[in-house]
Amino acid sequence: MDVYEAVASRRAVRAFTGRPVPREALERVLSAAAWAPSGSNIQPWHIYVLTGAPLAELKKRAGERLAAGDPWDEPEYEQYPPVLKSPYRERRSAFGEQRYGALGIAREDLEARQRAAAGNWDCFGAPAALFCYVDRDMGRPQWSDLGMFLQTVMLLLRAEGLHSCPQMAWAKFHRTVAEIVSPPEGLVLFCGMSIGFEDVTERAPRTTRAPLAETVTFVDGH
Repeated sequence: MDVYEAVASRRAVRAFTGRPVPREALERVLSAAAWAPSGSNIQPWHIYVLTGAPLAELKKRAGERLAAGDPWDEPEYEQYPPVLKSPYRERRSAFGEQRYGALGIAREDLEARQRAAAGNWDCFGAPAALFCYVDRDMGRPQWSDLGMFLQTVMLLLRAEGLHSCPQMAWAKFHRTVAEIVSPPEGLVLFCGMSIGFEDVTERAPRTTRAPLAETVTFVDGH
């Protein structure tokens, strides 16, 4: 699979089979992803990979919290600005319409939307998940390094025939994740990522992207 194919086929998959992910494949991906760029090569990511019993226990605890109606953990970072201005507001709204529309869920059906979102804490059935932490002393440039690392991981997973779903949702249950992985003091959970083989019987349409003219300006003198 070439790079263009990996980019074109990568998407946030929200339905996985229970087929185990080979440990060797995960090791190949994470070893290669270490070559992702980072400012001054400080490599600020701290990754925990869960499979088997530890992942099952995490899903169980998260499910129990959902069933009990426990409030989300106090946020350790702001996921979105309090007020999204245009055009970001419209793009987010369009995503919601595409995501929930594909599931047959109306905009006003908040209960159904919450049930669909609850799949995050089961990793959408995936048999493997990684959790990406960063030292809370790091700044915005280092957080951008996390994005480059995680994108590299997701593209390499495609080369292994695997799919993924990056999930900031896990930051809302960061205390529960910490109970399982026991991170050192001073680390902040940025996101989780579900990893596995796609359940093609539940394939959802891919969300659209803004046209190039909206996001790219060529300054070339022509």
